[in-house]
Amino acid sequence: MFDVASIRNDFPILKRKINGKPLVYLDNAATTQKPKQVIDALVSYYENHNANIHRGIHTLAEEATAMYEEAREKIAKFIGARSSKEIVFVRNSTEAINLVAYSWGRTFLNRGDEIILSESEHHSNLVPWQILSSEKGLKLRFVGVDENGYLEIPKLEKLINKRTKLIAIVHVSNVLGTINPVEKIGKMLHKKGVRFLVDGAQSVPRMPIKVVELNCDFLVASSHKMLGPTGVGFLYAKEELLKEMPPFLGGGDMIKAVYLDHSKWNDIPYKFEAGTPDIAGSIGFGKAIDYLTSLGMENVFMHEKKLTDYALRKLLEIRDVTLYGPEDTASKTGVISFNIKGIHPHDVAQSLDREGIAVRSGFHCAMPLHQKLKLSATCRASFYIYNTFEEIDKLIIGIDKLRTFFSKS
Repeated sequence: MFDVASIRNDFPILKRKINGKPLVYLDNAATTQKPKQVIDALVSYYENHNANIHRGIHTLAEEATAMYEEAREKIAKFIGARSSKEIVFVRNSTEAINLVAYSWGRTFLNRGDEIILSESEHHSNLVPWQILSSEKGLKLRFVGVDENGYLEIPKLEKLINKRTKLIAIVHVSNVLGTINPVEKIGKMLHKKGVRFLVDGAQSVPRMPIKVVELNCDFLVASSHKMLGPTGVGFLYAKEELLKEMPPFLGGGDMIKAVYLDHSKWNDIPYKFEAGTPDIAGSIGFGKAIDYLTSLGMENVFMHEKKLTDYALRKLLEIRDVTLYGPEDTASKTGVISFNIKGIHPHDVAQSLDREGIAVRSGFHCAMPLHQKLKLSATCRASFYIYNTFEEIDKLIIGIDKLRTFFSKS
C-alpha cells in the first residue's frame, strides 16, 4: 500500500513551520527531503562503524567496506545493471557527466567528431561538452524541442552521420517535466554504433529504470534527488567501456601499484574512485534505495502522475497563469513550470514562501531552454512521494491570492 500519511511520518522536516505555516515542500526537482531511515543510517555509521574503506583489516574497516559495497550492489539492482562493477560512485550527476567527458571523451574523440545534445539540457549536460569541444576541436549539434519540450525525433535521425560519436540526452526535463523517448533513441543508436548517455537525474528518482531496456552506454543520477544525502551520485557505464577508459582522478585507492615513474590502475570500478569517498553518504544512499524499493517505483510514478494531473487541472482554472510543458501526464512527470501575468517569478516564490510553500524560481540551470521559449525565468513546483492533494490546494490558493493582490495594486 502506498500510504502517503505513513510516508510523511518518516520525514522529520515536514513537521516544520515556515513563517508560522506548515511547510509545503514543492521543490523536489532541486532536492528531496530525507526520511529518518536515511538520517539514522548516517548517524549509525558514524556512531558504530566509522573507518576508512578498502584499506584496513580491522573490524571497523571491514564493516565500513562491506556497507559501502552493499550500497553499490543496491544501486546496480535498482537500475538493472548487469554487475556492480558498472557502478561508479561520484559526488553527483554533474561529476558523472564530467567523468565521461574527460575520461571517455578525451580518449576516444578526435577533431571533427560530433556530439548531439538537445535544446532542453541541464547545464550539467551541456557545459562539460562545451569545454571538451573547445579543447578537442569537436562539433556540438543540437536537436530541437517544441514548446512542450518534445524532441524533434525525425530531425535527430537526420543529424546523425558518420562523425557522430555520442548522443547525450536528458531523460526528463527539469523545467517542463517532459519525458523523452530515450528507449526509442537507444534502440536507434544501437544499430548505428553511436554511444548514448542518458541524464537520469530527474527520471531515476521517479520511475522504474532498467538500463538494458534503455539501451544506453552511460546513465547518471544523484542521491540527493531520491531521498539520499547530498554529495553522492553514481555513473553507470557498460563494463567494457569502463575497462577501456583511463582514470578521471589520480591518488589513493584507484591504484594497484605505484612506483616513482609509473603506476598501475586498480580494477573497475575502483579505478575511478580516487581518495576517501563519502562513505557515510554512500551508505545513506543505499538506505534511500531500500526505501524507494519498498514503496515500489511503479507506485512512486503513479502517485506523482496523480498529483501532477490534479495540479494541472487546478492551475488551468486560474486566470493569468501560463503553464509550460505538456498539459497531460501521458509524457510528463511531476515538474510544472508556470508564470503569473505581470508578476516576476522571484516575487511569486517569495510570496508563496510567506505561506510556507517552497517552490523554485529562475532558469533552473537550463538557460538555453528558457531562451528557446523566450522566457526570462519561470516558477517551478515539483512533487514527490510525500506530497498530497491538500498541499496542491494550498499552492492553488496561494497563487490565486497572489494574483488577486497584484491585480488590485
